[in-house]
Amino acid sequence: MSDLKHQLEALRLAEQEARPSRRRWLLAGAALVILAALLLAWRTVASGPVEVETVRASIQEARPSGGSPMLTASGYVVARRKAVVSAKIQGRLAVLRAEEGTRVREGDVIARLESTDYEAQVARSRARVTAVQSQVASAESRIARADADLAEARRQQRLAERLLAEGVGTMDARDAANSRVAIAEAALAQATADRSQVNADLAQAQADVSYAEALLANTVIKAPFAGVVVKKMAEVGESVAPIPPGVNISTSSGAIVALADLDTLEVEVDVSESSVSKLGDQQPAEVVVEAFPDRTYHAVLRQVIPTADRTKATVMVKVTLLDKDQLLKPEMSAKVTFLERAAPAGSGPAKPIVMVPQEAVVTRDGGTFVYEVTAEGTVRVRQVSAASTVQGRVVIKDGLSGSETLVTRPPETLKDGDPVRVPPGGTR
Repeated sequence: MSDLKHQLEALRLAEQEARPSRRRWLLAGAALVILAALLLAWRTVASGPVEVETVRASIQEARPSGGSPMLTASGYVVARRKAVVSAKIQGRLAVLRAEEGTRVREGDVIARLESTDYEAQVARSRARVTAVQSQVASAESRIARADADLAEARRQQRLAERLLAEGVGTMDARDAANSRVAIAEAALAQATADRSQVNADLAQAQADVSYAEALLANTVIKAPFAGVVVKKMAEVGESVAPIPPGVNISTSSGAIVALADLDTLEVEVDVSESSVSKLGDQQPAEVVVEAFPDRTYHAVLRQVIPTADRTKATVMVKVTLLDKDQLLKPEMSAKVTFLERAAPAGSGPAKPIVMVPQEAVVTRDGGTFVYEVTAEGTVRVRQVSAASTVQGRVVIKDGLSGSETLVTRPPETLKDGDPVRVPPGGTR
């Protein structure tokens, strides 16, 4: 009996000793959980906002649907704004910073001519200005000295007149004083004339500096407008020269590059004289280029050129592309189909269409989402209803107003409420 009692007491002591041990393990586990949470929070803060690129949603007015085809004509895709870029002066090309496909902004330096001679001319002209400026200073000092001599001669003249009046001086002394005054006046007049001549020389020297600097500036060839280089027409070491206006891009000699603004692409077609009367202002049309026959671009008639080509009995017609994309290139062959106007009677104004670039739309878990950047610099995940995809842009039926800024290609780790940062130039 005593042995059983002794064993029960031993078990009770072991249980009492185990309780503090379990308590310690529980406290240690809680501490580890808190530490992990603090570490996660520290990593989130330390990592900072996620850097993302963004695009803007856009609103496009719905175009009235065209009717049945009424006329088809062939032509070419052209840039409404294009130019053959050449130098204003003749020279040898020293630097060329453009290749076919290079995008340039207005004012970007495209090329430079050899400029050693022009730099020397500028330095010589500036040295001439410095020399003439010293002559101006010398002329000013001569005028000051001549003015002082004249003042002294006039003082002596007054003294001679007074002495003669008092009967002390002589006529010869007075006449000599008068002669000295005349000489001093002549010297002052000559110094003043010299200063005028030197000032004229200074103006000429400064004009020479401006001319030399203009010639030096003409060795730098800049882009006249923003666009894409579609043809490189010279290499470093070749001589280039000014090109008269109206030259052909493919045959012009002495030019440097041909530049086109691809945002102004349109289609030029020749329409027979007998069919021109069928076309009206803003006539709807569809354009198909031979390079992409499976794509159809919407367009409207922009202009009918007010003259005909007597050799072909045609009239040139220019058509504006409404949904052009990056696939279109200048000089591509195109076919334009003009459509009958088909505006239903009593139809109201077309509802605007919200469109976003395809790379800003994410499909996950059976839903379509976009990531909007808020004014507070955070991300808000918005579910949208997408309709169709047209030329790389998704038509949004519901969920956006058309003024949102959206994240492009959002990473999978980006969540609702995460802070983001848009670098300069990161919005398209």
